[in-house]
Amino acid sequence: MKIVFAGSPEYAVPALEAVNEKFGVTAVITQPDKPVGRKRALTPTPVKARAVALGIPVYDFKKIREHADEVGAIGADIMITCAYGQLLTREILDCFPSGVWNLHASLLPEFRGASPIQSAILAGVTHTGVTVMRTELSLDTGDILLVKRCEAGGMTCGELSEKLSLISAQAAVEAVEMIAKGNPALLLQDEAKATYCKKITKDDAKIDFGNSPEHICGLINAMNPQPMAYCLLNGNVLNVLRAEPCGMQGEKGAVICADKRGFVVGCASGSVIVKEILPAGGKKMRACDFVNGRKIKAGDKLD
Repeated sequence: MKIVFAGSPEYAVPALEAVNEKFGVTAVITQPDKPVGRKRALTPTPVKARAVALGIPVYDFKKIREHADEVGAIGADIMITCAYGQLLTREILDCFPSGVWNLHASLLPEFRGASPIQSAILAGVTHTGVTVMRTELSLDTGDILLVKRCEAGGMTCGELSEKLSLISAQAAVEAVEMIAKGNPALLLQDEAKATYCKKITKDDAKIDFGNSPEHICGLINAMNPQPMAYCLLNGNVLNVLRAEPCGMQGEKGAVICADKRGFVVGCASGSVIVKEILPAGGKKMRACDFVNGRKIKAGDKLD
């Protein structure tokens, strides 16, 4: 069976490696190189870099929908996609006789869309997982081939992404094995239970201390490592990377105390104790070190 793998970020690399090691990958499709850093140096996606290292031919189409003939000429049986980043047309789907199968980082039909991991954390779910579904033209609606579940409570987006990335690799191998046997049993998604999530931006990461401690800590976890939850201290951006609910009571947005544990900020029905931060233009640091540097104290207000 000839397999094409389509993916772009670091998240998709373990799945590429697993499928290639088990079955061999005929070609990789990924996003074009992009300028990165202050010097704007053209940089390949992590998937492209790994594919090149593995000696796999790479196609980095700017718009895959304009290259159906080239995709079809690869002559592959199936395509496995994982965080590829482009919508597929009917012409592209028809290039693969045994289908296009997507590794989606949620328990579909929950959290269809662009930010399933962050949205699951924001929703406070205790479990999430990876769903392998047959790709259709509509967004994440295809029939389900298999599902792998995992615990999600208390993790940052970075931690949960790393966990789901490895699960996606396992799911990809299992999916190819099932497809290779022919006529795998598929499960229809329950449209009545479908939820959708949008792309997350920095605007979504602003902390509102009028919310509950649990909501605020969920937001902080969901936005770590990107785009990072933030508030304002004396007009300057203060990115918050880790915090925990705290039972102390105080004015919303006011620093109740600041000591070797970090600093406690009042919010609705309690407070949060901030453990790790990244000041604008600075480096990641423990909140207690920020306190020791006299950068924040009891009575300060965070907006």
